[in-house]
Amino acid sequence: MPSVAEGVKLGIQECQHQFRGRRWNCTTIKDNLAIFGPVLDKATRESAFVHAIASGGLARPPCAAADSHHKGPPGEGWKWGGCSEDAEFGVENRPDARSAMNRHNNEAGRTTILDHMHLRCKCHGLSGSCEVKTCWWAQPDFRMLGDYLKDKYDSASEMVVEKHRESRGWVETLRVKYAFFKHPTERDLVYYEGSPNFCEPNPETGSFGTRDRVCNVSSHGIEGCDLLCCGRGHNTRTEKRKEKCHCIFHWCCYVSCQECVRVYDVHTCK
Repeated sequence: MPSVAEGVKLGIQECQHQFRGRRWNCTTIKDNLAIFGPVLDKATRESAFVHAIASGGLARPPCAAADSHHKGPPGEGWKWGGCSEDAEFGVENRPDARSAMNRHNNEAGRTTILDHMHLRCKCHGLSGSCEVKTCWWAQPDFRMLGDYLKDKYDSASEMVVEKHRESRGWVETLRVKYAFFKHPTERDLVYYEGSPNFCEPNPETGSFGTRDRVCNVSSHGIEGCDLLCCGRGHNTRTEKRKEKCHCIFHWCCYVSCQECVRVYDVHTCK
């Protein structure tokens, strides 16, 4: 359970980093049953990303035993050691569209981890002679995973729900909404409901709105004051910050700095 908690925490932190300049910034609430509130009740892009990044976080627990999933036969002068980190995780298997979407996006998060695992080796022997080499499959930096899945969020595939009867009853499946678009692979994110605009607070959708959010007055992107503030305008205040300045390197070997007070303009949404 500590590993699960750490994986969830890692996923939340990365989500908040990736969406720090968006109208929805992955805000969490103090609710152990629904930490993101009603936002994840809908089958939106945001839900897709959260499931994928959380699945990636849960696929990174500290490994406790040797893993043979990626091993080949030991070669001469080296051996498998440590343990390869386990990247497999349980899935839900209900016959409804939302479960199908969650399964797909969970798998996208796990697949991204597996795709970017790389071999690391450590030499053993006198004077680094590498007479014996211990090797293991290491997982990628989680920021890389977040960057990759954020790109997948921006290019997520919109789906439609189809119902058909099977021996176990009615089953819902997902189909690409626009046939002329590329069919999503197991590494892509999928969704089938539109997102709210997140401009105003709405307890039903889980939107906190963007009032008082810091915006970038010089940017024309989504983090800029025009878009982030949803056309409401922004306020500007000055803020004094203490920073190190006039740093000098002394031989050998330390750096001495003075402390300066600098004034910055801070822009927040109305």
